Amino acid sequence: MILIASESLYFYISFGVIKMNNIDVLGALQQAIQTSELIANVAKLKEQTGGNHLTAAQITKLKKNGNFAEDWEKIKVADGFDPDRVRNSMFYGEVYIGKFDENISVETGIELPSGIYNSTIVNTIIGDNALIYSVKLLANYWIQEKAVISNVGELATRKATSFGNGVELSLAIETGGREVKTYGEITVEVATKIASSRKDKNLLAEYEKLVAEYVNKATSSKGIVCEGAMVKNTNKVLETFIGAFGIIDNANIVLNSTLLSNKDEKTEISNGAYVKNSIIQWGSEVTSNGIVDSSVLTEHSHVEREGLVTNSILGPNTGVAEGEVTASLVGPFVGFHHQSLLIAAFWPEGKGNVGYGANVGSNHTSRVPDQEIWCGEGTFFGLSVDIKFPANFSQSPYTILATGVTTLPQKVAFPFSLINSPAEFYPGVPPAYNELIPGWVLSDNLYSVKRNEGKYMKRNKAKRSKFEFEVFRPDIIDLMLDARKRLQAASGKEVYTDKDIKGLGKNFLLEKSRKKGIETYTYFIQYYALLGLKKKVAEVLTTKGKSGLDVLLSTPSDCPRWEHERKILRSELGDKSIPDCLKMLAKMQQDIAKSVQLSREKDDERGVRVIPDYLEARKPAVEDSFVKETWKLTETMVTEIDALLGQIEQ
Repeated sequence: MILIASESLYFYISFGVIKMNNIDVLGALQQAIQTSELIANVAKLKEQTGGNHLTAAQITKLKKNGNFAEDWEKIKVADGFDPDRVRNSMFYGEVYIGKFDENISVETGIELPSGIYNSTIVNTIIGDNALIYSVKLLANYWIQEKAVISNVGELATRKATSFGNGVELSLAIETGGREVKTYGEITVEVATKIASSRKDKNLLAEYEKLVAEYVNKATSSKGIVCEGAMVKNTNKVLETFIGAFGIIDNANIVLNSTLLSNKDEKTEISNGAYVKNSIIQWGSEVTSNGIVDSSVLTEHSHVEREGLVTNSILGPNTGVAEGEVTASLVGPFVGFHHQSLLIAAFWPEGKGNVGYGANVGSNHTSRVPDQEIWCGEGTFFGLSVDIKFPANFSQSPYTILATGVTTLPQKVAFPFSLINSPAEFYPGVPPAYNELIPGWVLSDNLYSVKRNEGKYMKRNKAKRSKFEFEVFRPDIIDLMLDARKRLQAASGKEVYTDKDIKGLGKNFLLEKSRKKGIETYTYFIQYYALLGLKKKVAEVLTTKGKSGLDVLLSTPSDCPRWEHERKILRSELGDKSIPDCLKMLAKMQQDIAKSVQLSREKDDERGVRVIPDYLEARKPAVEDSFVKETWKLTETMVTEIDALLGQIEQ
């Protein structure tokens, strides 16, 4: 039931969230065409007409203020135009100038009079109370109201542009095969569906057609700087759309790109950043010499400290610093904060980490670089790991590849595992194999799993993307069930390889680890189902009373989640009564809280042995904020269970 039965089921299992398959890609793109702020602004630009010819008195005043025009007849102005707010500037072609009667904030605590000063303007529309100051060339742009263009070398549109939309990205395979064309509002889910649906030629053709429609409607002969946006201290910005309140400040160069932004989610390109042929969505940032080329940064992602992202998509809340991401689809909440490499990766679920020196990209084997890696949700690539391609960890969510591990090309299907360099070699096991310990993350490092679950929820800034923060959910549990089944089917050896247990990849498994893996998977499979029972019991007691519990476990349900949990309860716990199940859950929750604290205490114990004043500089495990939060949740749950038992047994 869990193994591959069809292409759609395959991706359900591999990537953990059923929406990856069921998302209406074409509907999402059609909606984007209807609601896109970029397309809406391009349409409004075409409606920009009117204005008054300058009066003789205004022209005289403008000349007196040091201004020059190639043809004063081509300059149109708004009602209330004040020529004293235009000084030492030159105008060529058709220019529209709004009225200037307010001061504009250019820095915190600093305001300057709106107007045009010391600048060269060509075929440009300038809205009310914009500030154009010290711009060497402003050409073919619509500058909307209260925008600031200051100390800029060149802000220009030299040719018709679609602002970086329609760029084809070679995701997961550098040489092509999973190409996805971009548009302003593209999401990781849409890109995942297109990249993984290569057999669905109709879908791909319809997608291409709609992207072409989007690009056509987004194409403009003028660039656009929207209301309240700022372009400052930057040498060159060409063919770029800058959304409302977006910021380009001290950037190196920005070319042919779309910056989606609003007042509450300001997009920022700053401090030496280089952006080309890219889409930078709401609340995202490229700074401190970051480079983004032919890529998409979805909402609230960032690239900094000389990070390099090319031909890739970054999911919401994902950050790249110092390292390189190339030809990859990277999902949400991925931490990438040191010099390391991620190349040709298909990682739609994200929620993982790439450690310093990690080389997740050994696809250059003197042959064509057409190999790829499929990462699982929550994968942790440790320090200096070397991952050889092709590789598939998509069925091993929340697995840790330990420091210094070198992996051979392989597919691994054991969730929550540790892959580590072998402590010793065993007869019949190739020396290049690593040791795999299934379920180790749950049995020995539960603190990290539960902490991340809460951390992602608290740190999420995305407003348009929906995430599954819950680690123990049906698709993950199904992977654990399948992994346990394969472990249970083997026995009688001290050391196992993939010949004995499918899914081990190029790793070996010790008998003691097999037994512990079965035990660990069983524990958390039952924990998941018992949590579902607690929720369902509370619901039934509220709506039907005690009598509704009589057939609760024996009656199939049309609620997919509860039916999944119910079947597991029946198969795992047999005829155990509901009160006994609830008591079992209370005990398990207390044990889990102890395990979370214990896994944190291991750090303290090791630290004290190594660093003399370790605890003087850190809070002990018992005072750790997440440990305390776990105990608080446990106390609440036990209290709730006691209350449910009281209702059942009264």
